[in-house]
Amino acid sequence: MPELAEVEFFRKEWNPGLDEEVVRVRLHENARIFRETSPALIRRRLRGQRFLSSFSHGKNLLFRFSGGAWLGGHLGMTGSLRSEPVVGFEPGKHDHLVLFLETVALVFCDPRMFGRIRFEVSGDQPPDWWRELPPEVSGKGFTKDRLFAFLQRRGKTPIKTLLLDQAMFPGIGNWMADEICWRLRWHPARPAGEVSEREAAELWKTVRLVARQALRVIGKDWSDPPDSWLFNHRWEKDHQCPRKGCGAELVRADLRGRTTCWCPRCQGETTLRTETR
Repeated sequence: MPELAEVEFFRKEWNPGLDEEVVRVRLHENARIFRETSPALIRRRLRGQRFLSSFSHGKNLLFRFSGGAWLGGHLGMTGSLRSEPVVGFEPGKHDHLVLFLETVALVFCDPRMFGRIRFEVSGDQPPDWWRELPPEVSGKGFTKDRLFAFLQRRGKTPIKTLLLDQAMFPGIGNWMADEICWRLRWHPARPAGEVSEREAAELWKTVRLVARQALRVIGKDWSDPPDSWLFNHRWEKDHQCPRKGCGAELVRADLRGRTTCWCPRCQGETTLRTETR
């Protein structure tokens, strides 16, 4: 599932259409991605409007058009955005929404249709659902005090599981949560209630650092992070801990329904059923 940095990358994929007018809208009316909005309304209200700006927030996307129109989206597990030259372009089977502008076509593709599209005409202000999203992890509203209070309220929850909670960590997904735990040398199954206030401050710092670095690398042009990250070793490379002086075999296990990877030497052993890679 696309996470914070991947979503930011896809946001920019539609930017070639900025300042152009929507000439035609093509969509699959029965596609599940439209379960929260009216395809007919999108077609009627977007035609003739100009694409003004784009935004991302965690795993959510928002695109502003003239006429007070706002098109929102969530990529789900397999969703993606891209732009294509209008001339000669024919949408594919899974291209469920295509906005034909003057020179480019903006495409929302989702083979499994776990993503969703939202559309509202709300004037100069973004839709209510966008304004009610929790503070971004890189923003001022994501404070150490708020984070520590959240950990205390969910004291029995494993820290890895808690990092996936979008109410506190918007945009953090499976690989980023593993990366954060690995950098802190915390076992992913560690109960959140065991985290001290000083350690919570370290968690706050690490979450923001990983988010910034991911945005700078993946969010810029889809580049892979450096091999010094856990990211490149979780499944596809040598399956060894990349920390200098370690090199232990990484292990993985199911933790509350999510596959989790960690280093048993850097992050400790566990009673979870594990699979050595």
